[in-house]
Amino acid sequence: MGRGLATFIAGTVFVAAIVACGGNATQSKTTEQTGPAASPLSAALILPTDPRQRSGAATAPHLFVIVMENTGLGRALRSQPIAGLASANALATNYRAVARPSLPNYLALTSGRTWAITDNGYYALPAEDLGTQLTTAGVSWRAYMEGMTVDAGCMRSPYPYALKHNPFAYYGGGCPTNVVPIEALDADLEGVTPNFVWITPGLCHDGHDCALDVAGAWLDGLVSRIVASDAWRSGGMLFIVWDEGDGGDTNLVPLIVLTKHGTGIRVESEYDHYSLLATIEDLFGLPRLGAAAAARPLTQLIASPSR
Repeated sequence: MGRGLATFIAGTVFVAAIVACGGNATQSKTTEQTGPAASPLSAALILPTDPRQRSGAATAPHLFVIVMENTGLGRALRSQPIAGLASANALATNYRAVARPSLPNYLALTSGRTWAITDNGYYALPAEDLGTQLTTAGVSWRAYMEGMTVDAGCMRSPYPYALKHNPFAYYGGGCPTNVVPIEALDADLEGVTPNFVWITPGLCHDGHDCALDVAGAWLDGLVSRIVASDAWRSGGMLFIVWDEGDGGDTNLVPLIVLTKHGTGIRVESEYDHYSLLATIEDLFGLPRLGAAAAARPLTQLIASPSR
C-alpha cells in the first residue's frame, strides 16, 4: 500500500465534493477499476516515503475538502449547480458513507473509525486524527467553520454552526487553534493558504436545512474562489463529499473531485469515506489511520489524464 506523498503533477487539484468552475464542461465517460479493494496510488504519483527526503511545505500539495450534508447521489444530480460540477469533473458513482447519523461519518473521514458512536452527541476522544497527524508532521492546516464565532468558540457557537459537523472539536476534548470561523478563508486564499483546508458550511449552505439548489449555488461560489487562488493554480486538489445519504437509502453519496487538468469522467469503483482519508494521508506521506489502512485510494479520480 503506498504511503508516500503523491507527486504533485503540475496543475493537479483535488476536492471531496466539487464544483467545476471557470472551464468548459467536457463529455463524461465512465471507467471502472478492478483488482483488490486496497490498491496503491499509481507509481507516477509517488514521492519518497522517508519524510527526510521531502522539503516540507515546499513540496506538499494544497488539498481542499468541502463536506456537504444528507444528500444521496441521485437527488444531488437533479440539482443543476451540483450536476454541472459533476459533469465537468471526476465523479465517483459508487462512493458510500459508512454510518448514520452525521457525526460518525465526520469521525470516519478524519480518524478512520466511528468510535462506535451512533448518535450526534459530544464525546471527548483521543487525539488520534488527521489534524493531529498534520500538526505533528509540520503540515499547515486549517478547518473553516461557517457560523462559528470567535466569542462563542467551537463548542458553543449558535446556528447555523453545528458542533456535530466539526470533527476536530472531539479529538482531545476541544478544538485546536487550527479551527477558525469561515470568514478567515478569503484572506487566507488571497495570502498564505494552508496546505490542507477543510470547510464545513453552516446548516443552510450544506443542504441540511435549505433547498439543495440554494446549497449548490453557495457551493459554486465557494469553489470559484478556491480555484482563483494562487494555492490552487500552483497545484492543488479539491474534494467535495456528502456525509451521508437521504435516509432510507443505501448511503450512496456523491464525491466530486476537481483537478486543474481533469476531465469529466465517472468512476464506478467502490469507495467510501475511508478511501478519502487514505488518499489525503498518502498525498501528505502520513500513516493511514484505522480503517483507512485497508481502503482503496482514489487513484483514478486524481490522476492526470493520459496524453
